[in-house]
Amino acid sequence: MKSTYALSLLVSLLFLTMYQSFSQSRPRDLGVPFGILPAGPGNAITDVPGVKVGQLTKIEGQDIRTGVTAILPHGGNIFQEKVPAAIFVGNGFGKLAGVTQVQELGNLESPIILTNTLSVAAGIEGVVRYSLAQPGNESVQSVNAVVGETNDGYLNDIRGMHISPEDVLMAMRSAKTGQVEEGNVGAGTGTVCFGWKGGIGTASRKLPESMGGHTVGLLVQTNFGGNLQIAGVPVGEKLGKYPFKDALEKSDGSCMIVVATDAPVLERNLERMAQRAMMGLAKTGGIASNGSGDYVIAFSTHEGLRIPHSIPSQRLQKAEFLGNDDMTALFMAVIEATEEAIINSLFAAESMVGKEDRKIESLPKPQVLDWILEKK
Repeated sequence: MKSTYALSLLVSLLFLTMYQSFSQSRPRDLGVPFGILPAGPGNAITDVPGVKVGQLTKIEGQDIRTGVTAILPHGGNIFQEKVPAAIFVGNGFGKLAGVTQVQELGNLESPIILTNTLSVAAGIEGVVRYSLAQPGNESVQSVNAVVGETNDGYLNDIRGMHISPEDVLMAMRSAKTGQVEEGNVGAGTGTVCFGWKGGIGTASRKLPESMGGHTVGLLVQTNFGGNLQIAGVPVGEKLGKYPFKDALEKSDGSCMIVVATDAPVLERNLERMAQRAMMGLAKTGGIASNGSGDYVIAFSTHEGLRIPHSIPSQRLQKAEFLGNDDMTALFMAVIEATEEAIINSLFAAESMVGKEDRKIESLPKPQVLDWILEKK
C-alpha cells in the first residue's frame, strides 16, 4: 500500500514539475526552432537600447479582463526628440489612432499604447496628459497620440469601458527596460488567438557584425485567427481549431505589431520592415481576414536620426542612414522575430474564465511540443 502511494506521489510530482517547466519556459528553450538569426540577450523588444515597456493588467470580478501595454521608444522627451517611424496596414478593420500623421511626417512623437477597442479614447487622453506634463512641453498644444487596439470582448466586459486615462498613465510611468512579461498581461489580458488564449508576446534578433550588428525587437498583441502553424507543424488542423471548422472561434480578430530597431533606418525603409512583419504573421498561420485589424508600427531609436521638435527655418538636416542594399538582413530579422513573438504569446498565456463564465483554454503545450520535436 505504501509503495503504491509513493509511486502515485512520485508521478504527481513529475507531472507538476513538467507542467511548471512548460508553463514557465519559452518555446525556444523547449526546442522549438525559429529561423537562423540569433536572438538578443533577452529575446525581447527591450533588447533595442532605450526601449521601455510598461503594462497594466486589470482582472476584476468575473467580467473585467483587460489592460494596457505602453511602448516608449526612448527614455527622454519623445515629443521633443521624435523618432523616425512608419505604419503598415495589413488589414484595416481596426482603430489605430494617430496613423495619418505618422504616415505623412514619417515620425513618432508619443509613446505607443495598446489596449482594447473601446478604450482607444482613454489611451489618447492618457498619452496627451503624459506628453503635456513632460518638462519642456509647457507650450505644446497638439500631440499625435498613437493608440492601437484589439477587441477582447469575448472574455472582457468591453462595453463597461473599464480602462481610464489614469490606467494608461500608470502603464507609461511603469515602463522599464529589461524583461517583458508575456501572456495574460497588459493589452493581452483578455485576448484570444487561433481559438486559444492569446496575449502579449515579444522577441528580438541581433544581427552579426558582418551584417551591421543591429538589433530588431518585436512586441505583439495577439487576438486573431487562422490555421495555427508552429515550426511547420499544422497545429490548428491537428487540434481541430481552424477557420470553417470551429464554430466558436472564427478567423476574425486583430493583431497589433510593434517593431523597434537601433539600425539607422528612415521612414521609407521602416515601412518596408513593417511590411515584412505580416510575413511573420503568415508563417504562424494568420490570414488577415476581412474582420481583422492587423497593423504594424515600426520605429528606429538611432540617436543620429532623432527629429527635434523645433528646428530653425531653412536649416538643412543631415543624417546618415542605411541604403536599400543593406536592408535584407533586417527584413529577415523582422520576419523571424514576429513569428516567435506570436508563438511566445501563446505559450505564455494561461487558460482564462471571463465574461458570462466563458472559458478560453491555453494552448496544450505538451502535445504541441511532442509534434514539433517528432518533426525535428
